[in-house]
Amino acid sequence: MSDDALQSRLHCSQLPIALIMGTSEIASAVAVRLTQLGYAVIMSHDPFPPVMRRAMAFHDALYDDRVAVDGIEGKHAETASEIATALSQPNQVAVTSLHLTDLLALYPISILVDARMQKHRITPDFRGVAGLTIGLGPKFAVDVNCDIAVETRPAKNGTVIRSGQTDDPDGIARKLGGVGAERFVYSERAGRWHTALEIGARVFKGFVIGHLDGLPVPAPIDGVLRGLVRDGTQVPQRVKLIEVDPRGPDASWTGSDERGRTIAAATVAAIRLHALRPAMVRRGAGLFWR
Repeated sequence: MSDDALQSRLHCSQLPIALIMGTSEIASAVAVRLTQLGYAVIMSHDPFPPVMRRAMAFHDALYDDRVAVDGIEGKHAETASEIATALSQPNQVAVTSLHLTDLLALYPISILVDARMQKHRITPDFRGVAGLTIGLGPKFAVDVNCDIAVETRPAKNGTVIRSGQTDDPDGIARKLGGVGAERFVYSERAGRWHTALEIGARVFKGFVIGHLDGLPVPAPIDGVLRGLVRDGTQVPQRVKLIEVDPRGPDASWTGSDERGRTIAAATVAAIRLHALRPAMVRRGAGLFWR
């Protein structure tokens, strides 16, 4: 074992490690809550889908930007030593592009939360690689590809699923200021996204916010930019590029929102409910409650 890996193991053995897959605002709300509960939290970035609500997330720490969500800071870390340093500071999470397999070689993972919310992709079975695996959103089935799950669909947001599977996506956007799907702009094609604007900017319908593969992309409505994929990102077709908050002076674009906090609270409830299951069996790398 390298000196870096040994140092990291020595430090991280002091706290249970929670690995969160994804760096979106939902993943970040969960990271905040678990950090507050005393977990050492590592966030592993996945490029699909691209993160849009970046001012509500730890995502931009990957680019060495200074990022804080609800009083918790995100620190970019790409080596075992850097992760150990990040986790040695109070109220800080490590944000990395290292993959799950890389991280499993370094740490015993107590809790794995798959917060990527990949609505249309196959979700692998990660049970057995951590003490407890929690799936957020669609494509999760308890005792098939997770140990317990949490609904993220607006009508059931925050419902803990202890048996069966989570709902498939219904394509219905939750309302914000009375406005649904029309506040979003999706990529019409795959390509490189460029924008000179920042989240929080005031925009008007038709104003060109950026260019995708050289083609102009206008604002769909009047409002404030709540979501905006980072400049220079290579994006696939049919993913969200832009979100405009239509609520005028009540618009918000930083910190966790009610939806994220509800999912984070449900994740904590899932951890506690799973621990109450009566019989304990050993499987793979850790102890699992059944």
